Amino acid sequence: MPPAFSVNPPRAKAGDTVTVQASDADCDPRYGRNARVQVIVTDAAGAKVINTTAPMNDAGGFAYTFEVPLQAAIGDAAVEATPYGIDWCDDTGRNNRAGAAATLERVSCAARIETLGITR
Repeated sequence: MPPAFSVNPPRAKAGDTVTVQASDADCDPRYGRNARVQVIVTDAAGAKVINTTAPMNDAGGFAYTFEVPLQAAIGDAAVEATPYGIDWCDDTGRNNRAGAAATLERVSCAARIETLGITR
């Protein structure tokens, strides 16, 4: 499963600063020194208003800060943060980076989603 992360504050207005962050994983995933996390924010209207990658440490910890976009629809936005270009912690201690030829497709039931309430 994708690692646990938090969204702080849980409610914000357009232009406010929000941080998505996670602590290091317990399973020693060894993501590598160039690891990235993909952060996607989908607003209440279904538009992806944030879709970017940010640095993630070897153990999966990260902190990504953004301003709520002015065009974001009011209501509950879905926030996803998943390791980018890798599969998840399998407790083997080996590098879990997916090969360049691998195409991974995550099913919706495996998505970890936190809510960001966007207000006026």
